[in-house]
Amino acid sequence: MAAAQQSTESLGHKNEKVGEVVSTKMAKTIVVEVTRRVAHPVYKRIVHKRKKFYAHDEKQSAQVGDVVRIVECRPLSRLKRWELRDVIRRAVQVGVEHPALEAEADTRVKKTIKRK
Repeated sequence: MAAAQQSTESLGHKNEKVGEVVSTKMAKTIVVEVTRRVAHPVYKRIVHKRKKFYAHDEKQSAQVGDVVRIVECRPLSRLKRWELRDVIRRAVQVGVEHPALEAEADTRVKKTIKRK
């Protein structure tokens, strides 16, 4: 048991970041945008800085808009050096509208086209 505990300690602390998924268009890869607030070096105002990280998503479980935690790993490709640890918060899924509402919207579009 002491050996197992010692091996986990030797792995060390890996860098973690929390951000929002902005793209899932690649196979098993997600793009995560991490935003942080820092003071401007001259003006001392708080500014938002953001950076995009490419992360490996083996199960393809993350969707656009999800808030996820990514962890540093060995280089997997030219840009991928992170992997998905877990999904913290799922994005709100937008459902399909009722067919009657869609028909009403279509008639409005047709009326605006006729006016032009």
